[in-house]
Amino acid sequence: MRRGIATFGLDYGRCPPWLFERMVRLARSIAILMVEYFGPEVFLERLSDPVWFQSFGTILAFDWNASGLTTTTLGALKTALFGLEKDLGIFIAGGKGKTSRKTPDQILKKAELANLSFLQAEKLTFLSRLTAKVDSALLQDNFQIYHHSFLFTKKGHWAVIQQGMNTTVKKARRYHWYSEKIIDPTLEPHQGIQSEVILPKVLNLTSKKSLANREAIIEVVSEKKTLQSHVRKLIQKTKEGEKQLTLLSLTDNEFYSHPVLQETFTPRLEKSIQNLLQKDSRSLTDVLMTENVGPKTIRALSLIAELLTGAKPSFEDPARYSFAFGGKDGIPYPVDRKTYDKTLEVIEKAIKKTNISPWEKDKALKRMENTI
Repeated sequence: MRRGIATFGLDYGRCPPWLFERMVRLARSIAILMVEYFGPEVFLERLSDPVWFQSFGTILAFDWNASGLTTTTLGALKTALFGLEKDLGIFIAGGKGKTSRKTPDQILKKAELANLSFLQAEKLTFLSRLTAKVDSALLQDNFQIYHHSFLFTKKGHWAVIQQGMNTTVKKARRYHWYSEKIIDPTLEPHQGIQSEVILPKVLNLTSKKSLANREAIIEVVSEKKTLQSHVRKLIQKTKEGEKQLTLLSLTDNEFYSHPVLQETFTPRLEKSIQNLLQKDSRSLTDVLMTENVGPKTIRALSLIAELLTGAKPSFEDPARYSFAFGGKDGIPYPVDRKTYDKTLEVIEKAIKKTNISPWEKDKALKRMENTI
């Protein structure tokens, strides 16, 4: 992973229209040049690099130290590529909040535009859901995913850039994926995780240090009677009649605390266990993608696996730092509109000198003119 320094405070403000318009225009110019000289796959790989992406966002003049760099940069790039995706060969689906839930439908539509088969499109939608689940259930760092962008090319290469928030510490962190660097999407799959905060205890089942615990989880799930028996032992009734998860008879010498403590045994958790009992799960991906399986189910399975085999999961936070500089809010200095516009002019001239077909050049330049 790449290392450096960054701050990722939650940003509740909005990008001013005059800046967003320029961000769109500059993002489009950079995308055209990158694809022309290096191809869509290289541009996709660059975006999946957390340091390169951070620098890209600050070049567009967004705040280097705010969560909005992720959402606004990707929003500007998605807008910039609209109408040019087929020509450039790079497609972006998803976004922030409610838009992120439209990702599967957007992938299917854009995959058709990319001339990908239905099976290829279905695989991409599956991977979109899987990456979101990995960063919310296998990696439990108390950052709630609220932004999910899925990018892909005509060759089927894909990248994921998603961001989570922790309202308690008022920070955000960004997760980067790139298909060509992944062997197993559930095992240390990230290009990098950018975060200002490194937490002291994070259940990290994506770590190679958790391999024994991961294997034990599959064994537990495959042994239906064993799973049922230990789930019953994990549940106790409180005085109010609520079902609660407990640490059984574990001593404080072995466990000082565990994420299962003080959790209520919800109907959703009960349903997820029933779904696992009915399903033949041969991998952690199978377990993770079972209906209703979420962070609480994974925590319970990890604990049961440790109880039975002694195989402990990793509790090390995999996040790393990164750095860049900028300033929508005037930090460290206000955006210099004159220099920004001069930069756009220079890049547009560069586009005219590229080998892109005249029709594509005219189309790209007209779209740039329309954004001002």
